Amino acid sequence: MPAKAASSTRCDTVLKQSSDSTQSDSTKSTPLNQGASAFIRRLHFYIGLFIGPFIFMAALTGTLYVMTPQLEQWVYHDELTTTSQGQPQPLSLQIAAARQALATPLVIKSVRPAPAPGQTTRVLFRDPTLDHYQVRTLFVDPVTLAIRGDLASYGTSGILPLRIAIDFMHTDLLLGPVGRNYSELAASWMWVAALGGLYLWWTQRRAIGRESKKGSWAHHRSRHSQVGVWIALGLLFFSATGLTWSKWAGSNIAQWRQAIGWVTPTASRQLPVTNSKYVYQDTQFDSVVTAARDFGIDAGKIEVVPAYKAGSAWVVQEIDRAWPTQVDSVAIDPTNDHVVSHANFADYPIVAKLIRWGIDAHMGVLFGLPNQIVLALFGLSLCTMIVWGYRMWWVRRPKAGNMMEPLTAAWLKLSILGRTLVLIVALFLGWSLPVMGVSLVVFIAIDLLRWHLNKSGVLATAQ
Repeated sequence: MPAKAASSTRCDTVLKQSSDSTQSDSTKSTPLNQGASAFIRRLHFYIGLFIGPFIFMAALTGTLYVMTPQLEQWVYHDELTTTSQGQPQPLSLQIAAARQALATPLVIKSVRPAPAPGQTTRVLFRDPTLDHYQVRTLFVDPVTLAIRGDLASYGTSGILPLRIAIDFMHTDLLLGPVGRNYSELAASWMWVAALGGLYLWWTQRRAIGRESKKGSWAHHRSRHSQVGVWIALGLLFFSATGLTWSKWAGSNIAQWRQAIGWVTPTASRQLPVTNSKYVYQDTQFDSVVTAARDFGIDAGKIEVVPAYKAGSAWVVQEIDRAWPTQVDSVAIDPTNDHVVSHANFADYPIVAKLIRWGIDAHMGVLFGLPNQIVLALFGLSLCTMIVWGYRMWWVRRPKAGNMMEPLTAAWLKLSILGRTLVLIVALFLGWSLPVMGVSLVVFIAIDLLRWHLNKSGVLATAQ
């Protein structure tokens, strides 16, 4: 037999092993199911091979992020806590102490009063020297007015430098705006990988069970499939919530939510009557907080956002994300301390509540430690499953000069209706999830190039 023919025969044998094991099930697959399975299997392989490293990095950094709140409390213990006892000083005096500690005057972004005895007040300043929307935060002992620390912080959770680094590693690999495409790429394809994996498991579940002890490849396949089934719901959840933070897809999702009214209610800062004589003063923090407490803002963790111009209200909002209801907010007229607008979580539409809970669960802050444990187990399981997937590919990788069936060829084997539906879905997803669309074009280009080179014998010669 000629060498080229023998090589082709070996490749065909490798490619058919997986489908042959499925055919041994008690229920025979129809040609339609075989075509769909071949296409989904090839797409699932491409996602794993090319997007797998990005999903792995997102899962690993996300796991590190949710495992570090307690570490942050230990590392920054001096800044976050105090041993002083007694009656807290007025907020205005705490703010004055923070201002005096600055070498250069800065504008206050917000103030977070000490949530409990033994903890410090945070005065957040806008500092143009900081990147990534970080704010300069001074930690003030509410009793003695001593400055306990001066650090950068970020986000509603007020994470500090240690977790900021992990957060931006998770978001953009510390590459800035360009790096955000990596996390969007991972989130865009993760749900497709999950659904495709579930389909392949369902159609091959009996064969997978019988072959789990027949060899290294089958063993890794069995474990990969079982873990994938267990965490499939989490894959869909993290893909959906992750896309809401992305640059391109997130913008489209925000516009879609706005169009159908799935917008989270907020307290309006627009005052009904503009007082042109209004002048901002630090002393207003005390009266505004008192007014908010009297209205019903009862969470320990709150943030006070001042207004610096006439016609704009101050905002006091609850920021305790560990409890799913501690997100109420009020807008207060600083000239008379009257509440002019409010947004109570109890009045949120159900979709807005689900979005709030989903975001908090994604960050690992919903219900605290239990949420962290669940996310850590999920992230480690996902990383392990990806490693098993690469191991499966390595064991069954094609011999030199051979190539698995291209994705385009698998698509061409579908029925006319199947090809049309796939094309329509691909165009829609490519438009709504632009990073997915661009990467799909790259997939197809690489696939066709390798197909062409393999047919022309270039790959065989090179290898």
